[in-house]
Amino acid sequence: MAISTLITASMTQAQTLRGSRSSMEQQHGHAVSHGYQFAHTSRDVDDMIQLGNLQRVRPTPTMAIHNVSYPYLQPAVKTLVERLSAQYYNACGEKMTVTSMTRPIARQPSNAANDSVHPTGMAFDLRVPSNSRCRRWLEQTLLSLEGSRVLDVTRERRPPHYHVATFPEPYQAYLASILGRTHDYEVQSGDTLVAIAARSNVTVSQLRAANNVRGDLIRVGQVLTIPAESNSNGNATMVASQQETATQQPTELEHQVRRGETLWRIANRYRTSVDAIRSQNGLAGDMLRVGQVLKVVVE
Repeated sequence: MAISTLITASMTQAQTLRGSRSSMEQQHGHAVSHGYQFAHTSRDVDDMIQLGNLQRVRPTPTMAIHNVSYPYLQPAVKTLVERLSAQYYNACGEKMTVTSMTRPIARQPSNAANDSVHPTGMAFDLRVPSNSRCRRWLEQTLLSLEGSRVLDVTRERRPPHYHVATFPEPYQAYLASILGRTHDYEVQSGDTLVAIAARSNVTVSQLRAANNVRGDLIRVGQVLTIPAESNSNGNATMVASQQETATQQPTELEHQVRRGETLWRIANRYRTSVDAIRSQNGLAGDMLRVGQVLKVVVE
């Protein structure tokens, strides 16, 4: 069976947290078919970073990184974990904890599968929340994304964690489809406005306004208009308060410089000025380096 056929067949299966041999084949097949490099040693990881294939993932106000030797992921996967952590924080009021990211083959644990995709930077592991409400939210959200065919999630038992393998190209297409325009959502049993807003990365106020809803009452089967997200930017991480305010406050973002980027290009992306970025980061000139983290204040 061709790799593309195998991936398509596996993705049509019902979403569960159990994992399977076919799900591992799906993950590995995606990596092979897209030509991802498998890091065998720490030096390979360094090479992938220099080429821009891996980017540094840093702790944020919504995400903790625990005991991770190589805190690097492919750019699209980094975007996913940062967005997921912000949504998790909105829903649960606590940080999401990442326990593993890229691992070279030489540093894989003894119980790791031979065809693990951790060496490619397309997978990360998450700690299982102790709070049952947060655990349900995280599992439902991950399974929903699996249903959208952008990742494969398995709940592992030894040690307890969620293994999340992301398919970067489908995820980028999925992200492009939900940014910049509205879409419809049918209310499911157990849904609340707060939960839907958190999953959609919008505020409850925006959700109420888009649907002319005054209170919090919604019904199963009701179709809600989900407004476009207002502050979602590639590899930017929101570090301002997650709480709603009556007036729009400036938002401080972190932007990690990619190969080929200039101050002008970054300023244009966030609708600010080169002088403002220089001032916010204490820069004397226009020289940037790949991987450098800049603070950007968006009004």
